[in-house]
Amino acid sequence: MNEEYNFTVVKEFLLLGFQGSQCFRIFLFFLLLLVYFGTICGNLLIITLVSTSKNLQTPMYFFISQLSISDILLTTDIAPNMFHILLNDGAKISFIGCITQFCFFGAMEASECFLLTVMSYDRYLAICNPLRYTSIMTNDNCMKLAVVSWLLGLVVLLLDAVTISTLLFCASNIIDHFFCDILPLLDLACSGTSIVQIQSFVLSVPAIFTPTSIIIYSYTNIVLAILRIPSNLGRQKAFSTCSSHLIVVCVYYWTIFSVYVVPTRRKTMTIIKVLSLLYTVFTPMINPMIYSLRNKDIKKATYDMINKYKT
Repeated sequence: MNEEYNFTVVKEFLLLGFQGSQCFRIFLFFLLLLVYFGTICGNLLIITLVSTSKNLQTPMYFFISQLSISDILLTTDIAPNMFHILLNDGAKISFIGCITQFCFFGAMEASECFLLTVMSYDRYLAICNPLRYTSIMTNDNCMKLAVVSWLLGLVVLLLDAVTISTLLFCASNIIDHFFCDILPLLDLACSGTSIVQIQSFVLSVPAIFTPTSIIIYSYTNIVLAILRIPSNLGRQKAFSTCSSHLIVVCVYYWTIFSVYVVPTRRKTMTIIKVLSLLYTVFTPMINPMIYSLRNKDIKKATYDMINKYKT
């Protein structure tokens, strides 16, 4: 019986990141650094515009600013250590540091799911029930919805993080990834992972599948409402108010489902890392671009702010 417990408990992990030649890793470093810089600048611009421009003091833009905060926190949790990994061809991270990174990453991902759901509900009310929109989406209710989205994200992933921290890691400490995610951690665990897997599946219902169902329901009703509008101009105007959000939802959920829902056996680790790179680094940069390039109000607020500083 003593032999069963004769092992060295892993106290740190080695993140391999993206393996390749030094030239490839340096190129990837500068590319991702540029993307990270664009992410921070783009999302900070959205937050600044929404908080300072009177024309953007609406529920829709308030939730867009909350999404920008989530994107900044998400990519900042992943990117700095990823740069270190690329420059050093791998890097060590402590057990506590790994769990902490996973906790912050998961909380931001779950919060973003809830925020996107609230935004779809906002668009549903604006298009399908416009007469009650202002009475329902008050400033107090918007703040409550945002706070609940953040708190639910924290609660869902804290439960996962606490359970994972109780697992024993005693064999290999090599993680073939660029950050601490649940799938590679479960692969390395020496103790049973069935409880964690069951818990993750149960938590995925309120964190992923329920928000997805609400978004699908909202946009099904939105599309039906738009199709009932008699004029082409009216239909185009109605669709333009939610097209940006729909694009963001499609990009975000496509990558999430590709990594965590599609069976792992069908994907190589390289594919998983590339897909993870999309929703942790590239999507946070794309979101403000989609909202700004397709939105006249944000463009106008940007021009007004530039002209204000020029004068």
